Parts: sequence; structure tokens; C-alpha cells
Amino acid sequence: MKKASERILFEDNHLLIVNKLAGELVQGDHTRDTPLLEKVRDYIRHAYNKPGNVFTGLVHRLDRPTSGLVVFAKTSKALGRMNAIFEKREVNKTYWAIVKNTPPAAEGRLEHWLRKDQQKNKSFTVSPDVPGAKKAVLTYKVKGQSESFFLLEILLETGRHHQIRAQLAAIGCPIRGDLKYGYPRSNDDASINLHARSVSFVHPVSKATVSVEAPMLTDKIWKYLTP
Repeated sequence: MKKASERILFEDNHLLIVNKLAGELVQGDHTRDTPLLEKVRDYIRHAYNKPGNVFTGLVHRLDRPTSGLVVFAKTSKALGRMNAIFEKREVNKTYWAIVKNTPPAAEGRLEHWLRKDQQKNKSFTVSPDVPGAKKAVLTYKVKGQSESFFLLEILLETGRHHQIRAQLAAIGCPIRGDLKYGYPRSNDDASINLHARSVSFVHPVSKATVSVEAPMLTDKIWKYLTP
């Protein structure tokens, strides 16, 4: 497994973007597995000879079985500004997903209302009038296909819990390996074929445009389907 330092996609004095492995935790949980956040802190501590506590702010999260880029802030100033950028949706995030079954069109826009079930850690499509329901919107485009699978490029317009997984399942196109959302079997490594492919935003300090793309690190099916 590649170290976090070998998966850095962008770094300056304020930000650090890392390509997360499928199955890797972003933050610590009950499993006590070492999360990516701690790996990034260790990298900064050793790379810049900073003893003791090292500030590392997590700007956003990815589900454990998902791979792709994760943005970290190296200063509290950068974290506050990046949080504002994400909250205002002044960021473009693109995902790639491998699904079974034919999508309803080669490209399209999906609108659903989702409600999160905390106990099941799962989001369900519901009617708009259901308490706790939140509107979820994404656009997708078919980028590649084989006899059994389709590669979709997805752009989120909203950021809901498990949004891509729930919305694709709702149209009968569950993500490969995603047992929770209806795929019939798991991947050997317990991953799902959902990848945070790219991100673009205006740097919170320099004001330059930052555009980063995350290559796939595992699973041969990605190489087979990617254009």
C-alpha cells in the first residue's frame, strides 16, 4: 500500500490534497484503524520536522469504500476559508462510478429527495413532504462501457449523505460492489467502484485556480473502462 506521502496530488503552505485508497478511513472510528488524517499529520510532522501536535484540518470526507481525492488544510486560516468555499458550493467536484445495468440515457440529470437513516447509516429516496427529506441533484454522463458495466462521470449539484450511491441505486444502476445499495455481491477488497476523480476551486489565499485530478490506484476494471 502506498504511503500518504506517495499519494500527494497537490501541496503548498496552506493546502494538501491526497488520493485516498478504497477501504481507507478518512477519520478515526470504532475500528481504531489508522485514518488518512493521522497519516497526513505524520507526513507533515516528519517532512517539516514539526514535533508535537501538527494542525491538519479536514475539509471534506469520503466514505470508507470510496477512493479518490481528499482535501486537507495545513492552517486554521485555510481551513476556515475552505469550509466557506465548500459550504457556498464554490467548488467543482467530479466523480467516476462503475455501475451495472443501462442508464436511462447517455447523459442526464437526476433529482431525488433523500432522507438519512442514522441507525442504518443509509439514505433512502422519499417523497418531498417526508420529515428530514433533502433535495439531491446530480448530472451524469456515460464515459465508457463493456458488456456488463458502464462508467459514469458524475457532477454533484448538492452534497447529501451517500448521494451518488442512493441516486444511482434509485434508477436501477447500483455501483459495482455496493451491497448496501443493491449490488448483488461485494468486491474482493470490500471497496465500491466510486472514485472522487477531480476537484477545482479558487485557492483561499493565493486566489489562483486549483485543479487536481486523482488517478485510480487499484482494481483493473477501472483501466479497462476508462477512456
